[in-house]
Amino acid sequence: MSTVARRFGGGPLMVIVAGGLIITLSIGTRQAFGLFLQPLSGDLGWGREVFALAIAFQNLLWGLSQPVAGLIADRYGAGRVLAGGGILYAGGVLMMSQTSSVLEIALSGGLLVGLGLSGSGFAIVLAAVGRVVSPERRSLAFGVVSALGSFGQFIMVPVGQAFLAAYGWSIAFMLLGAILLLIVPLAPALRGRAGPQEAAERPDQGIREVLREAAGHSGYRYLVAGFFVCGFHVTFIGFHLPAYLSDQGFSGAMAATALALIGLFNIFGSLAFGALGGRYSKKYLLSLLYFARALAILGFITLPITSLTIVVFASVMGLLWLGTVPLTSGIVAEIFGMRYLGTLFGIVFLSHQVGGFLGVWLGGLLFDRTGDYTIIWWVAVALGLVAALIHWPIDEKAITRTAPTP
Repeated sequence: MSTVARRFGGGPLMVIVAGGLIITLSIGTRQAFGLFLQPLSGDLGWGREVFALAIAFQNLLWGLSQPVAGLIADRYGAGRVLAGGGILYAGGVLMMSQTSSVLEIALSGGLLVGLGLSGSGFAIVLAAVGRVVSPERRSLAFGVVSALGSFGQFIMVPVGQAFLAAYGWSIAFMLLGAILLLIVPLAPALRGRAGPQEAAERPDQGIREVLREAAGHSGYRYLVAGFFVCGFHVTFIGFHLPAYLSDQGFSGAMAATALALIGLFNIFGSLAFGALGGRYSKKYLLSLLYFARALAILGFITLPITSLTIVVFASVMGLLWLGTVPLTSGIVAEIFGMRYLGTLFGIVFLSHQVGGFLGVWLGGLLFDRTGDYTIIWWVAVALGLVAALIHWPIDEKAITRTAPTP
């Protein structure tokens, strides 16, 4: 961490570390939900589609409320939004521990957790971090935050599996909910909001003008479409991979190991893509990343599934998992500036969550209809190839704004 400290300085370093810890708790715990699909559904007599649909709505609500949370954070400070999001998130997970009906899991795991994630996720944290570092170090800073968040998956998935194995799904959810409350005391470190420097980036522009500008920018539309694919991939794999491996005869411990490996290798992937994004074209790196994802998924579903192929697939996917975040958010910041990054990246993230909704729901739906995941795996391959193509023509240059005439 000493190298990071020299690069960013004491004040920014504290914001980066606190933001990374919040993402560790928030995203790390979210990645453990797939472990609960079989035990919860089995105990309550549900098909896989029921819990999958609740998580799909969670992703959709997370995305729909993300631009609003980003706008509030841009105007009033990230700390308040993060604290409120942490409370809602923890409350939702605690309520999941007592669920006994479809309505209850929809309200707890869908509504409350979805709203909580929007207030404690990447869009809010990255906007706060981006304001305290220089533009040339911003991509690296985003990569560091993403890497620290990846450490959460590496830690929280095994923790969730240990709780599940020792106490059952109900008490495991209680313990995870209690851990999530740690977000609240970390939130004040990210209390900043847009200041004079960010305001100067957009003279005489309000949020409506900024949104119109973004909607008319083809590169922004491509980023929105590309992040849809990212959401489809990571949410389908993160949620359904444990059940898929169980169907192939592997243990819950193997599934937890696979998810933990994704988190571990994502640390290196996020740092690498964050650093590379500061030196090379982010759009070409994104194209390469999505193409590599498509190849990794293709190899996984066509080769015989063994412990070795599971480990290799999880490790490769981990390298490619959240490397999209520093690159995508970095392009948005380069094109439009920092003042409304929380709002604009929140909209991009909405597309991510729509993709996540479809990835989770269609995974459960098609499994219940066909008895396996074959179709959805091939859809994931095709989407990866499409995403690789659409990032190539993005114009990364900052928008040139003329000063208003006196």
